Amino acid sequence: MLSLETLRAAPKVLLHDHLDGGLRPGTVVDLARDQKYTGLPTNDPGELARWFHASAASGSLSLYLRGFAHTIAVMQTVDAIERVAYECGEDLAHDGVVYAEVRYAPVFSTQRGLNLEQVVTAVVRGFERAEARYPITLRQIICAMRDRTDSLEMAELAVAHREQGVVGFDIAGEEAGHPPKAHLDAFQLCRRENFSITIHAGEAFGPPSIWQALQYCGAHRIGHGVRLIEDMAIVDPGGGAPGREATVVKLGPLAAYIRDKRIPLELCPSSNVDTGAVASLEEHPIRHFMAQRFRVTVNTDNRLMSDVTLSEEFRRLSRAFAITFDDVEKLTLNAMKSAFVGYDERLALIYGKIKPGFAKLRGEPALAGYRLPPSA
Repeated sequence: MLSLETLRAAPKVLLHDHLDGGLRPGTVVDLARDQKYTGLPTNDPGELARWFHASAASGSLSLYLRGFAHTIAVMQTVDAIERVAYECGEDLAHDGVVYAEVRYAPVFSTQRGLNLEQVVTAVVRGFERAEARYPITLRQIICAMRDRTDSLEMAELAVAHREQGVVGFDIAGEEAGHPPKAHLDAFQLCRRENFSITIHAGEAFGPPSIWQALQYCGAHRIGHGVRLIEDMAIVDPGGGAPGREATVVKLGPLAAYIRDKRIPLELCPSSNVDTGAVASLEEHPIRHFMAQRFRVTVNTDNRLMSDVTLSEEFRRLSRAFAITFDDVEKLTLNAMKSAFVGYDERLALIYGKIKPGFAKLRGEPALAGYRLPPSA
Protein backbone atom coordinates (compact mmCIF):
# COMPACT_ATOMS: atom_id res chain seq x y z
CA MET A 1 0.00 0.00 0.00
CA LEU A 2 1.33 3.42 -0.92
CA SER A 3 2.17 5.61 2.05
CA LEU A 4 0.16 8.72 2.77
CA GLU A 5 3.39 10.72 3.14
CA THR A 6 4.52 9.82 -0.38
CA LEU A 7 1.12 10.52 -1.85
CA ARG A 8 0.91 13.92 -0.17
CA ALA A 9 4.29 14.83 -1.63
CA ALA A 10 3.16 13.93 -5.15
CA PRO A 11 1.82 16.82 -7.28
CA LYS A 12 -1.86 16.01 -7.88
CA VAL A 13 -4.79 17.31 -9.88
CA LEU A 14 -8.41 17.46 -8.72
CA LEU A 15 -11.31 17.98 -11.13
CA HIS A 16 -14.42 17.07 -9.12
CA ASP A 17 -14.64 18.69 -5.70
CA HIS A 18 -17.60 20.58 -4.25
CA LEU A 19 -16.87 23.79 -2.37
CA ASP A 20 -19.82 23.34 -0.02
CA GLY A 21 -18.82 19.73 0.62
CA GLY A 22 -15.31 20.49 1.83
CA LEU A 23 -15.60 22.95 4.72
CA ARG A 24 -13.52 22.46 7.84
CA PRO A 25 -15.75 21.40 10.77
CA GLY A 26 -14.29 24.17 12.91
CA THR A 27 -15.12 26.70 10.23
CA VAL A 28 -18.72 25.48 10.10
CA VAL A 29 -18.98 26.04 13.86
CA ASP A 30 -17.37 29.50 13.65
CA LEU A 31 -19.56 30.67 10.78
CA ALA A 32 -22.72 29.30 12.41
CA ARG A 33 -21.95 31.36 15.50
CA ASP A 34 -21.18 34.48 13.45
CA GLN A 35 -24.37 34.17 11.40
CA LYS A 36 -26.53 33.05 14.33
CA TYR A 37 -27.35 29.75 12.67
CA THR A 38 -28.64 27.36 15.33
CA GLY A 39 -29.36 24.27 13.26
CA LEU A 40 -26.09 22.37 13.74
CA PRO A 41 -26.42 18.94 15.38
CA THR A 42 -23.45 19.83 17.63
CA ASN A 43 -21.06 22.75 18.14
CA ASP A 44 -18.07 20.54 18.87
CA PRO A 45 -15.88 20.39 15.71
CA GLY A 46 -14.76 16.81 16.30
CA GLU A 47 -18.26 15.55 16.93
CA LEU A 48 -19.54 17.56 13.97
CA ALA A 49 -16.97 15.98 11.65
CA ARG A 50 -18.09 12.53 12.77
CA TRP A 51 -21.75 13.50 12.29
CA PHE A 52 -21.14 14.68 8.72
CA HIS A 53 -19.37 11.46 7.77
CA ALA A 54 -21.84 9.17 9.54
CA SER A 55 -24.69 10.91 7.76
CA ALA A 56 -22.92 10.67 4.42
CA ALA A 57 -21.83 7.04 4.77
CA SER A 58 -25.43 5.86 4.91
CA GLY A 59 -25.63 4.15 1.54
CA SER A 60 -28.26 6.64 0.42
CA LEU A 61 -27.75 9.68 -1.79
CA SER A 62 -30.61 11.54 -0.10
CA LEU A 63 -29.06 11.01 3.34
CA TYR A 64 -25.62 11.81 1.96
CA LEU A 65 -26.94 15.20 0.83
CA ARG A 66 -28.48 15.98 4.22
CA GLY A 67 -25.30 17.56 5.55
CA PHE A 68 -25.28 20.21 2.83
CA ALA A 69 -28.17 22.00 4.53
CA HIS A 70 -25.69 22.99 7.25
CA THR A 71 -22.72 23.95 5.07
CA ILE A 72 -24.92 26.00 2.75
CA ALA A 73 -26.58 27.71 5.73
CA VAL A 74 -23.23 29.18 6.83
CA MET A 75 -22.17 30.30 3.34
CA GLN A 76 -24.52 33.29 3.21
CA THR A 77 -22.16 36.27 3.57
CA VAL A 78 -19.36 37.53 1.39
CA ASP A 79 -16.78 37.11 4.16
CA ALA A 80 -17.92 33.56 4.90
CA ILE A 81 -17.76 32.50 1.26
CA GLU A 82 -14.33 34.07 0.79
CA ARG A 83 -13.06 32.29 3.91
CA VAL A 84 -14.42 28.94 2.73
CA ALA A 85 -12.84 29.41 -0.71
CA TYR A 86 -9.47 30.41 0.77
CA GLU A 87 -9.42 27.48 3.19
CA CYS A 88 -10.36 25.14 0.37
CA GLY A 89 -7.29 26.24 -1.57
CA GLU A 90 -5.12 26.05 1.54
CA ASP A 91 -6.28 22.52 2.40
CA LEU A 92 -5.79 21.28 -1.14
CA ALA A 93 -2.31 22.81 -1.34
CA HIS A 94 -1.33 21.17 1.94
CA ASP A 95 -2.42 17.87 0.39
CA GLY A 96 -0.12 18.37 -2.59
CA VAL A 97 -2.76 19.40 -5.12
CA VAL A 98 -1.24 21.73 -7.72
CA TYR A 99 -4.35 22.29 -9.83
CA ALA A 100 -8.01 22.07 -8.84
CA GLU A 101 -11.39 22.83 -10.36
CA VAL A 102 -13.85 23.40 -7.54
CA ARG A 103 -17.58 23.46 -8.21
CA TYR A 104 -20.55 24.90 -6.38
CA ALA A 105 -24.07 26.23 -6.97
CA PRO A 106 -24.01 30.02 -6.38
CA VAL A 107 -27.78 30.17 -6.03
CA PHE A 108 -27.57 28.32 -2.70
CA SER A 109 -25.70 31.28 -1.16
CA THR A 110 -28.39 33.84 -2.01
CA GLN A 111 -30.78 32.89 0.81
CA ARG A 112 -29.95 35.96 2.93
CA GLY A 113 -29.73 38.69 0.34
CA LEU A 114 -26.52 38.16 -1.62
CA ASN A 115 -26.76 38.30 -5.39
CA LEU A 116 -25.07 35.84 -7.74
CA GLU A 117 -22.33 38.28 -8.71
CA GLN A 118 -21.34 38.78 -5.07
CA VAL A 119 -21.14 35.03 -4.51
CA VAL A 120 -18.89 34.35 -7.49
CA THR A 121 -16.68 37.36 -6.70
CA ALA A 122 -16.23 36.18 -3.11
CA VAL A 123 -15.01 32.80 -4.35
CA VAL A 124 -12.67 34.55 -6.79
CA ARG A 125 -11.14 36.56 -3.95
CA GLY A 126 -10.72 33.51 -1.73
CA PHE A 127 -9.04 31.54 -4.49
CA GLU A 128 -6.76 34.45 -5.40
CA ARG A 129 -5.61 34.73 -1.78
CA ALA A 130 -4.83 31.02 -1.67
CA GLU A 131 -2.97 31.15 -4.99
CA ALA A 132 -0.89 34.09 -3.75
CA ARG A 133 0.25 32.09 -0.73
CA TYR A 134 0.50 28.51 -2.01
CA PRO A 135 1.77 26.78 -5.18
CA ILE A 136 -1.70 25.90 -6.45
CA THR A 137 -3.89 26.94 -9.38
CA LEU A 138 -7.62 27.16 -8.56
CA ARG A 139 -10.50 27.43 -10.98
CA GLN A 140 -14.28 27.47 -10.59
CA ILE A 141 -17.05 25.36 -12.11
CA ILE A 142 -20.53 26.80 -11.65
CA CYS A 143 -23.36 24.34 -11.07
CA ALA A 144 -27.04 24.54 -11.86
CA MET A 145 -29.46 22.17 -10.17
CA ARG A 146 -31.51 19.62 -12.07
CA ASP A 147 -34.69 20.30 -10.10
CA ARG A 148 -34.65 24.07 -10.71
CA THR A 149 -35.60 26.16 -13.73
CA ASP A 150 -32.75 28.70 -13.66
CA SER A 151 -30.04 26.64 -15.41
CA LEU A 152 -29.79 29.10 -18.30
CA GLU A 153 -29.15 31.94 -15.85
CA MET A 154 -26.41 29.85 -14.19
CA ALA A 155 -24.81 29.11 -17.56
CA GLU A 156 -24.86 32.82 -18.41
CA LEU A 157 -23.27 33.55 -15.03
CA ALA A 158 -20.51 31.04 -15.69
CA VAL A 159 -19.71 32.36 -19.15
CA ALA A 160 -19.77 35.97 -17.93
CA HIS A 161 -17.00 35.16 -15.43
CA ARG A 162 -14.70 33.15 -17.67
CA GLU A 163 -12.02 35.85 -17.34
CA GLN A 164 -12.21 35.62 -13.53
CA GLY A 165 -11.36 31.93 -13.35
CA VAL A 166 -14.68 30.20 -14.08
CA VAL A 167 -13.75 27.44 -16.53
CA GLY A 168 -16.83 25.24 -16.72
CA PHE A 169 -20.55 24.67 -16.26
CA ASP A 170 -22.16 21.68 -14.55
CA ILE A 171 -25.59 20.44 -13.62
CA ALA A 172 -25.99 18.47 -10.41
CA GLY A 173 -28.66 17.05 -8.15
CA GLU A 174 -30.95 14.03 -8.23
CA GLU A 175 -30.69 12.27 -11.62
CA ALA A 176 -33.86 10.16 -11.54
CA GLY A 177 -36.76 12.17 -12.90
CA HIS A 178 -34.54 15.11 -13.86
CA PRO A 179 -32.86 14.30 -17.19
CA PRO A 180 -30.09 16.62 -18.37
CA LYS A 181 -31.86 17.28 -21.68
CA ALA A 182 -34.47 19.27 -19.72
CA HIS A 183 -31.81 22.02 -19.56
CA LEU A 184 -30.84 22.18 -23.21
CA ASP A 185 -30.97 26.00 -23.37
CA ALA A 186 -28.14 26.22 -20.85
CA PHE A 187 -25.97 23.71 -22.64
CA GLN A 188 -26.61 25.24 -26.04
CA LEU A 189 -25.48 28.60 -24.67
CA CYS A 190 -22.23 27.03 -23.43
CA ARG A 191 -21.62 25.37 -26.77
CA ARG A 192 -22.24 28.62 -28.67
CA GLU A 193 -19.78 30.36 -26.37
CA ASN A 194 -17.13 27.62 -26.67
CA PHE A 195 -17.47 27.03 -22.93
CA SER A 196 -16.59 23.75 -21.23
CA ILE A 197 -19.28 21.43 -19.87
CA THR A 198 -19.17 18.66 -17.29
CA ILE A 199 -22.36 16.93 -16.14
CA HIS A 200 -23.15 14.77 -13.14
CA ALA A 201 -24.34 11.54 -14.77
CA GLY A 202 -24.21 7.82 -14.17
CA GLU A 203 -24.11 8.02 -10.38
CA ALA A 204 -27.67 7.40 -9.20
CA PHE A 205 -29.00 6.62 -12.68
CA GLY A 206 -27.67 4.33 -15.39
CA PRO A 207 -26.13 4.67 -18.87
CA PRO A 208 -29.10 6.57 -20.39
CA SER A 209 -28.21 9.54 -18.17
CA ILE A 210 -24.63 9.45 -19.43
CA TRP A 211 -25.80 9.12 -23.03
CA GLN A 212 -28.05 12.16 -22.70
CA ALA A 213 -25.26 14.17 -21.12
CA LEU A 214 -23.03 13.48 -24.10
CA GLN A 215 -25.35 13.35 -27.09
CA TYR A 216 -28.01 15.89 -26.13
CA CYS A 217 -25.99 18.25 -23.95
CA GLY A 218 -22.47 18.05 -25.37
CA ALA A 219 -20.63 17.25 -22.14
CA HIS A 220 -16.85 17.30 -22.40
CA ARG A 221 -16.46 15.29 -19.17
CA ILE A 222 -18.72 13.03 -17.15
CA GLY A 223 -19.07 13.65 -13.41
CA HIS A 224 -18.95 10.24 -11.73
CA GLY A 225 -20.04 7.92 -14.58
CA VAL A 226 -19.58 4.92 -12.32
CA ARG A 227 -22.64 3.16 -13.73
CA LEU A 228 -21.09 3.05 -17.18
CA ILE A 229 -20.02 -0.41 -16.05
CA GLU A 230 -23.60 -1.48 -16.87
CA ASP A 231 -22.72 -1.05 -20.56
CA MET A 232 -19.92 -3.62 -20.35
CA ALA A 233 -19.99 -7.40 -20.47
CA ILE A 234 -18.00 -8.89 -17.57
CA VAL A 235 -16.96 -12.49 -17.03
CA ASP A 236 -16.08 -13.68 -13.53
CA PRO A 237 -14.71 -17.23 -13.86
CA GLY A 238 -13.61 -17.60 -10.27
CA GLY A 239 -16.12 -15.71 -8.21
CA GLY A 240 -13.46 -13.16 -7.34
CA ALA A 241 -10.86 -15.75 -6.33
CA PRO A 242 -7.20 -14.59 -6.52
CA GLY A 243 -5.77 -15.07 -9.97
CA ARG A 244 -9.24 -15.49 -11.49
CA GLU A 245 -10.65 -12.00 -11.23
CA ALA A 246 -13.58 -10.68 -13.23
CA THR A 247 -12.64 -9.14 -16.56
CA VAL A 248 -14.40 -7.05 -19.18
CA VAL A 249 -14.89 -9.05 -22.36
CA LYS A 250 -16.93 -6.55 -24.39
CA LEU A 251 -17.79 -2.87 -24.36
CA GLY A 252 -21.27 -1.70 -25.25
CA PRO A 253 -21.69 1.12 -27.77
CA LEU A 254 -21.78 3.89 -25.15
CA ALA A 255 -18.75 2.57 -23.25
CA ALA A 256 -16.83 2.11 -26.49
CA TYR A 257 -17.68 5.66 -27.58
CA ILE A 258 -16.51 7.14 -24.28
CA ARG A 259 -13.25 5.20 -24.34
CA ASP A 260 -12.51 5.79 -28.01
CA LYS A 261 -13.29 9.51 -27.87
CA ARG A 262 -11.19 9.84 -24.68
CA ILE A 263 -14.05 11.40 -22.72
CA PRO A 264 -12.83 11.82 -19.13
CA LEU A 265 -14.61 10.15 -16.23
CA GLU A 266 -14.50 12.11 -12.97
CA LEU A 267 -14.60 9.09 -10.66
CA CYS A 268 -15.13 9.61 -6.92
CA PRO A 269 -14.65 6.16 -5.34
CA SER A 270 -15.17 6.90 -1.63
CA SER A 271 -18.21 9.04 -2.33
CA ASN A 272 -19.70 6.30 -4.49
CA VAL A 273 -19.43 3.88 -1.57
CA ASP A 274 -20.97 6.42 0.82
CA THR A 275 -23.97 7.03 -1.43
CA GLY A 276 -24.50 3.35 -2.20
CA ALA A 277 -23.64 3.68 -5.89
CA VAL A 278 -21.24 0.77 -5.27
CA ALA A 279 -21.26 -1.68 -2.39
CA SER A 280 -17.60 -1.35 -1.39
CA LEU A 281 -14.36 0.15 -2.59
CA GLU A 282 -13.13 -3.33 -3.53
CA GLU A 283 -16.10 -3.66 -5.89
CA HIS A 284 -15.68 -0.25 -7.50
CA PRO A 285 -15.47 -0.56 -11.31
CA ILE A 286 -12.54 1.85 -11.51
CA ARG A 287 -10.29 -1.19 -11.91
CA HIS A 288 -12.20 -2.22 -15.05
CA PHE A 289 -12.14 1.31 -16.45
CA MET A 290 -8.38 1.47 -15.91
CA ALA A 291 -7.82 -1.96 -17.42
CA GLN A 292 -9.78 -0.92 -20.52
CA ARG A 293 -7.77 2.31 -20.78
CA PHE A 294 -10.56 4.80 -20.24
CA ARG A 295 -9.57 8.39 -19.47
CA VAL A 296 -9.95 7.83 -15.72
CA THR A 297 -9.48 10.58 -13.15
CA VAL A 298 -9.68 10.19 -9.36
CA ASN A 299 -11.51 12.78 -7.26
CA THR A 300 -12.80 13.50 -3.77
CA ASP A 301 -16.32 14.84 -4.51
CA ASN A 302 -16.97 16.09 -0.95
CA ARG A 303 -13.99 16.01 1.39
CA LEU A 304 -15.95 16.81 4.54
CA MET A 305 -18.78 14.39 3.88
CA SER A 306 -16.57 11.47 2.89
CA ASP A 307 -13.80 12.33 5.36
CA VAL A 308 -11.23 12.11 2.59
CA THR A 309 -8.41 13.98 0.87
CA LEU A 310 -7.13 13.25 -2.63
CA SER A 311 -4.02 11.63 -1.15
CA GLU A 312 -6.20 9.46 1.08
CA GLU A 313 -8.37 8.55 -1.92
CA PHE A 314 -5.29 7.25 -3.71
CA ARG A 315 -4.12 5.43 -0.58
CA ARG A 316 -7.45 3.65 -0.29
CA LEU A 317 -7.25 2.61 -3.94
CA SER A 318 -3.73 1.30 -3.44
CA ARG A 319 -5.04 -0.86 -0.61
CA ALA A 320 -8.10 -2.08 -2.52
CA PHE A 321 -6.54 -2.64 -5.94
CA ALA A 322 -2.78 -2.41 -5.42
CA ILE A 323 -2.48 0.58 -7.73
CA THR A 324 1.14 1.66 -8.05
CA PHE A 325 2.94 4.96 -7.90
CA ASP A 326 3.11 4.82 -11.71
CA ASP A 327 -0.68 4.44 -11.75
CA VAL A 328 -1.02 7.54 -9.57
CA GLU A 329 1.11 9.51 -12.01
CA LYS A 330 -0.91 8.24 -14.99
CA LEU A 331 -4.19 9.14 -13.29
CA THR A 332 -2.81 12.58 -12.43
CA LEU A 333 -1.73 13.16 -16.02
CA ASN A 334 -5.17 12.03 -17.19
CA ALA A 335 -6.70 14.69 -14.96
CA MET A 336 -4.38 17.47 -16.09
CA LYS A 337 -4.93 16.60 -19.75
CA SER A 338 -8.68 16.78 -19.08
CA ALA A 339 -8.65 20.12 -17.25
CA PHE A 340 -10.69 22.99 -18.62
CA VAL A 341 -7.82 25.50 -18.73
CA GLY A 342 -6.01 26.23 -21.98
CA TYR A 343 -3.58 23.92 -23.73
CA ASP A 344 -0.52 25.99 -22.88
CA GLU A 345 -1.38 26.06 -19.19
CA ARG A 346 -2.02 22.31 -19.13
CA LEU A 347 1.36 21.60 -20.70
CA ALA A 348 3.13 24.03 -18.40
CA LEU A 349 1.73 22.27 -15.32
CA ILE A 350 2.49 18.81 -16.70
CA TYR A 351 6.10 19.55 -17.57
CA GLY A 352 6.76 22.23 -14.98
CA LYS A 353 5.26 20.58 -11.87
CA ILE A 354 3.74 17.14 -12.33
CA LYS A 355 6.38 15.19 -14.22
CA PRO A 356 9.30 16.79 -12.30
CA GLY A 357 7.52 16.15 -9.00
CA PHE A 358 6.99 12.46 -9.67
CA ALA A 359 10.53 12.11 -11.04
CA LYS A 360 11.96 13.65 -7.86
CA LEU A 361 9.99 11.26 -5.64
CA ARG A 362 11.37 8.34 -7.64
CA GLY A 363 14.89 9.65 -7.21
CA GLU A 364 15.27 10.19 -10.94
CA PRO A 365 17.28 13.03 -12.52
CA ALA A 366 15.47 16.33 -12.84
CA LEU A 367 13.74 16.92 -16.15
CA ALA A 368 15.05 19.56 -18.49
CA GLY A 369 13.24 22.88 -18.28
CA TYR A 370 9.97 22.98 -20.17
CA ARG A 371 9.28 25.51 -22.88
CA LEU A 372 6.31 25.37 -25.25
CA PRO A 373 7.58 24.96 -28.83
CA PRO A 374 6.56 27.80 -31.17
CA SER A 375 4.88 25.32 -33.51
CA ALA A 376 2.87 23.50 -30.81
